[in-house]
Amino acid sequence: MQQSVEALVRLLESYRGRDRVIRTVCYGSQLVGGVLSRKAETDVSFQRLGKSLLLLSAQLSQCRTVLRLFDDLSMLAYSHSYGLGAEEEDSGVRWISVLNNVADQLYYPCEHIAWAGNAELVKVNSDKWWLFSTVLWGTSLLLGILKSTRLLLLLKKKLNRCGRDAADNSQAQLHKQMRGEILSILSKMADLSNAVHWMPPGFLWAGRFPSWLVGLMGTFSSVIGLIHTSAGD
Repeated sequence: MQQSVEALVRLLESYRGRDRVIRTVCYGSQLVGGVLSRKAETDVSFQRLGKSLLLLSAQLSQCRTVLRLFDDLSMLAYSHSYGLGAEEEDSGVRWISVLNNVADQLYYPCEHIAWAGNAELVKVNSDKWWLFSTVLWGTSLLLGILKSTRLLLLLKKKLNRCGRDAADNSQAQLHKQMRGEILSILSKMADLSNAVHWMPPGFLWAGRFPSWLVGLMGTFSSVIGLIHTSAGD
């Protein structure tokens, strides 16, 4: 029990770890709140609790948006250090990563402008900027899925090439990396489904997800992210 508490404390002490926890609670609240709201016709107490959890989810989402106001420089530093990915062995992974970094870098200012518009700090059409940020987020997720798929294929080829001659620890490490990429693909696909939901009506399944399903997809993605963060991936 004490070790679990200490691990949680270490997680909360880091910015990325705290963001993962807030994200998980945010989507978890939306999931439970959405489920309880569906029972509103039979029990008023469920309706009240469901609405409270949905309000909590909205506030936590707003909290994460405000915290991301300070992520531009860290993203810029990462993009600058990666550059054109000269150290990458595979050209496909390199260029996918470069495009992914561009999408991520552009996402932040678009979201900042949308947030400022909602807060009436600037006079802009915030809906347009939220759309830009959602498109960039979805693009980043698609590129991330392509990158993980490419890495998975490369790892599989490497594993087949090594065959029985490889040491047990080498094979175990390759299998661990492959599991990590599979989980990354599943996580990004869940987020991508929500990104499509937040697109304008008429685009695929945009606007068709109930609150509980958005919460389910986000919770699934967040739990995988928490596992990776806790494991130090």
